[in-house]
Parts: sequence; structure tokens; C-alpha cells
Amino acid sequence: MASTPPLVHLISVLSLLAPMLAVAEDLFDQDQPLPEILSATRLKQSPAAVPGSVSVIDRALIEASGARDIPELMRLVPGMMVGYAKGNEITVNYHGGQVDSARRMQVLIDGRSVYRPGLATVDWVDLPLAIEDIERIEVFRGPNTVSYGANALTGVISITTRSPANSHGTRLKYTHGQRGIDDWYGSQAFSSGNGDFRLSLSGQQDSGFDRTDIEDTYRDSRRNTRMHFSATHALDDSQTLDWQLAAKEGSNQKNIYSDEEALISGIVPNGDTNRDLKARDYSASMRWSLDTSSTHNLQIQAYAQRWERVQEFGICDLALSFTPEVAALHRLNPDTLDTLSRLLRRGRANLINELITDPEQNALANTISSNFSSVGGEFKAPVCGKINNNINENRYDIELQDTLSLSDELRLLSGVSYRKDTADSQTYFQGGLQNEVWRLFGHLEWHLSEHFVLQGGSMFETDTLSGDSLTSRIALNYLITPRHGIRLVYSEAVRSPDMQENNVNWSYLIENLNPNLNGRDSAYYYATAQGPGNLQQEIMRSREIGYNGQFDFGLQIDIKLFNEEIHRLIAEPLDITEFVQNNDNYMWFRGAETEVDWALTASDRLRLTYAYVDFETSEKSYQRLTARYSGSAGYLRDWGGGWSSSLFYYGADLLNERRFERADLRIAKRFNFGKSDLELALMMQQRLDDEALTWRENLYDQRRMVSVSAQLEF
Repeated sequence: MASTPPLVHLISVLSLLAPMLAVAEDLFDQDQPLPEILSATRLKQSPAAVPGSVSVIDRALIEASGARDIPELMRLVPGMMVGYAKGNEITVNYHGGQVDSARRMQVLIDGRSVYRPGLATVDWVDLPLAIEDIERIEVFRGPNTVSYGANALTGVISITTRSPANSHGTRLKYTHGQRGIDDWYGSQAFSSGNGDFRLSLSGQQDSGFDRTDIEDTYRDSRRNTRMHFSATHALDDSQTLDWQLAAKEGSNQKNIYSDEEALISGIVPNGDTNRDLKARDYSASMRWSLDTSSTHNLQIQAYAQRWERVQEFGICDLALSFTPEVAALHRLNPDTLDTLSRLLRRGRANLINELITDPEQNALANTISSNFSSVGGEFKAPVCGKINNNINENRYDIELQDTLSLSDELRLLSGVSYRKDTADSQTYFQGGLQNEVWRLFGHLEWHLSEHFVLQGGSMFETDTLSGDSLTSRIALNYLITPRHGIRLVYSEAVRSPDMQENNVNWSYLIENLNPNLNGRDSAYYYATAQGPGNLQQEIMRSREIGYNGQFDFGLQIDIKLFNEEIHRLIAEPLDITEFVQNNDNYMWFRGAETEVDWALTASDRLRLTYAYVDFETSEKSYQRLTARYSGSAGYLRDWGGGWSSSLFYYGADLLNERRFERADLRIAKRFNFGKSDLELALMMQQRLDDEALTWRENLYDQRRMVSVSAQLEF
């Protein structure tokens, strides 16, 4: 006897519960306006009708959290994992992944992607945006390739900045605290003619972690200054024009503590301990919107941005490391070269024939050993020079979007876009590399009845470097009332291999050699890496059952059950000494998430999140930033008389095999001086565990951090 599909069972249960649940519609005041989700499908939708889970971090929550960085705000999102490679290197992964990279989530600022095309990452500490300029953040928790393209494999973080029209006046803010915190912010917003304008200038700095686990001083501070100019024009009753300019300049400290990068450590002196990264970001964007009628809207958005990264430093190694035999052995088997270097370092060259049995590798190993042990010692002499990790990346994007209400029950969104990415680096690509992407997308929302909403979306992409792809999503939302909905979602998504994974031509040219090598003042280092060039796109299949409820007494609840599978996973570390990229891995996640946001009274707000993630992966390093249990709790209180407070708890059982627990307290007092307001705030973070943060080297001297801020508005 054939079994009944689970979907049929669920729909049957819903049909039986519908008459009882519909009674709830009469228990509350239904005249209050529904909140809106703006970015999930590019259509404005009520939370109950969205085909997926969305977390909203509003302005009040941003201020109450006391966060200085967007990644810290992501701790408020269920299932989001925040990791620190260093104090100035932060990663954000939804459900998990590698600690030192996050390549599968799209990040947008007012619709502009800040996902770097060449090295495929988001530089969270280098975004040209102050947290004071953010109005709200919507996080779509799940694959959303159908709306935002191939990088939106696991989710989308959509950041909306404050409108100039709603932020008139002057704002000045200064924050100072432990761990070298010294931030400043100033903005001026005004009207002129048919436009509203805001100019923001800001700076941010801190000293990062205090020390490593072997008591070395940690050079991981950051310093940056930012400019953000935003303008909006009401051209007439049916047209608006918005445009922005942004720039950022700063430096992030980098260093190395030993000569461990040398072919044979302990033989040559260290290179530079100062390997600071200079970062400059520039962007310009424009959005034109036209309402041709009450049921039809056209929108054109275009932007250009540039990332500049300069990192140059001195390095020393043996003359031996520049010989063709060492380069050939590394190409054959980097592990064999590593074995040989250990034997030579320990004076055990007599074990070469025993441990290195492959004939070709054995012959090279013995030649290298003979050179190393030569009487003249010329190959053991140190050679020093200059090396760089410089890269410039550019992105140009233009998009046309059409939104049409075909009837009261049917809405169609469609669009087309073109994007060009370029990367220029002598080290990573031996020059320049470019990619072009065309996209055609659409989303259909059909209200089958008062209670059922059927939605479908698709995205077709043609990518010069990765080929063509077609992804889709289908969802059925059962609206118990307009404020309460149960959703069933099936999505397929892809991620295109990035330039570094698939197309890298990675080699280091050492210049200004001292002494010269056979009369040459430059030479290539032995370690090189070549991208395979034929990597396939990663594929994700996601199934979700969820509930979203908006109660009129201030309670909002979202519950999600999920099953996500990623196939053809590109998971090998991006390490030049062992670069083996392939599609041989997989990863799946199953679990549950919940989010509760409750305005208990006009003065009290409670927010709770929890995520349980069961996972399996063929790549061990991908288990490290996946916490099986994680969550947060926050309580916001307005005490009256200008006093307010907020208390947050964040916890995760294992982040890179380390427990994380922290409590944050913020107390603020606002003073009114006629047309001016002054707010003084105290912020305290208290670690509740004794672990390093993500990596064992990431240690603070004190588990407590205190900072103060003053903000003046007039």
C-alpha cells in the first residue's frame, strides 16, 4: 500500500485546525498595521506571508545592544555563528562553516553587495559604514539565490541605512573604553529644494586581543576613518532618486611571531613582524524609482565600488628555497617537502630513503639534501627580500526591476541585471582577471484564497567563469489570520566558485634580494598554487517548515524546522602550501530555530533566540564554527526620566571547539536641553567562560570590558 506524502498529512491537519485557529482573529484588535518585510523576495510582505525565516534588527535594538560592529549584532540572530580569526578579522556564518572564511552569504547595504569578488569574502571591519547610520537589518535565514544570485547560498544580510529625510539635524558621538576603544561619529542632515541630504564622518579603532596563548604580544589592532554621503530626491509625485557615496581608509595590523614560514625554521632570521594591511574602499550607487500607476513600479539601480588592499613586507629564507628542485618537489607533493624540511632541521637526512619511497620524489629529496649539506654552505645562506599580498578588486552592477500587481490576488516581480567583476593582483592572478554575470529573475505571489498563498521564484544566471545555472523556490503559506502563518518551503540554490578557488595563479615574487641569487635581484618562491579552472557550482537543497505569529499584545514569534544539504562542497583550505580545491565534499544541517520578540509594555521589551543545529560534513575544518546549541536573551527597559537599560546574554556550546558565553549591560541617561539632547551611556561586557575567543591565540587580559559614550543631537 502506498504511503501518504507528509505534505498531504500536514495540509490535512491545517484544514482541521483552521476553524479553531480562525477564532483567534476575533480575540485581538486587527486594526493595527502589520509590520512589513522589505527584502526577502524584493516585495513588501507581512512576516506571516514571507517564504522563509527573517530576523529583523531595528534601530532600537541596535542602540540597546551597544554593539560597535555589525557581526556583534548577528549574535541576536538564531543560528548565526560569529568567529574571530584575529581581532581585526571577523567571520559570520549561518549555521557554520570554516572559521577563517565566510563565502556563502550575501551582504547588502541599501541593495549594494559588499561581497568582494576576487577573494570572495566580506571585510566586516572595513565596511565604509558606521553603525550609527543603520536604520534596520533584515536577515533572511536560508538560501535566497532566486532573489539575490549565486552568493546567497545560506542567507542574505540586508542592511538599510537611515533616510536623510528622517535624520535632520546634527549628531555627534564619542566612545572610549578598554582594549583601546576610541570611536567617533558626526553627521549633518538637511533639506534643500526637493532633496534631503546627510553627510556622515566617523572613525573607529581598538587594540584587538591582548596576547596569545604563549604570551606573545598580539598585533591585531585596527584604525579606520569613513565617509558616507546619502541623498534622496522627490522628483515628482511618482518618481524618486536616491544616491550615495562612501569611502573608507584604514589599516589592520598583521604580524608573524617566528620564522615558521621559512623552508627550514631556526636557520634564517625573521622577516618583518610588521605586515600591516592598508585598506581603502570606495563606492557610488544610484536608485531611480518610478510608479507608472498604483499597481506598477519600475526601478533601476546601479553601483560601482573598488576595494584596494596593500600589504608589503620583508621575508627571509634559505637560498635553497629558490632552487628548481625544491619547487618541483612542492609541486609533486607538499607533504613530502614538509617531511624533508623536518628531517633536515633535525639532522636526520639519513632517514630520507626510508620515509620518502616514491622514486621521483626520493631523487629530488636527495638532491635537495646534498645541496643543503654542501661544504660551501651557499644554499644554507639566508636570502632576504620584499614580498606582497596586494590586490585591487572592482565591481560594476546595473539592474532593472519591475513590480506589477496583476490583480488583488496576484503580484509579479521580475528583473534583469548585469555585473562585471575584476581583480588585479600580481601575487594571486599574475595580473588581471575579470568575470561577467547576467541574471534574469522573477517571483510570483498568488493568493489562492483568504488563507492560502502560493509563491514561486527562479533565477537564471550566466557566469563567464562558472557557466549557467537555474535555481528555484516554491512555498505555500497558510495564513491562519493575516498575522499568523504556517509556511512550507522548498529551495534550491547554488554558489559559484570564486576567483581564488577556481582561477588563482598564486605565486610570490621576492624582490630586492639581498644578497643576489646568481646575479638576480628577484626570484619566485618555491610555493605556488594553480586553480583547477573546472570547479562546478556548489548545490544546496533546503526544506523548511515554519510558523510566524504577530500578536496584537506586542508578541512576535518565529519557529523554523529545517533540513539543508550542500553538495559539491568546495571545502579545502585556501593555503598556498597545499592547494587542492575540488567538489568532493558535502555538508548537511538539520535542526530547529526560534525567535521571540515581545514588547511587554510600552517601556519593556524581551527578546529571545535559540538554535539547535545537527550537522555532518566530510571536511573536518567545517565542523569548527558550528555550535550545536546557541542562543541569546535580551531585556530592554525604559525607566522614565531619561533613564534606560538593556541586558543581553549570548551563548554557544562550541565555536571552534570552545564554549562562548557573555553578558552585556548598557545603562544610559538622556538629558534634554530644549532643542538638544545629550545621552551618556555606560557599556560593560562580561565573559562568563574561561575560553579563548574562537582560536586559542585570541586572549584578553581581563574577562570584562567597559566603555562609555556621549552622544549629542541638535
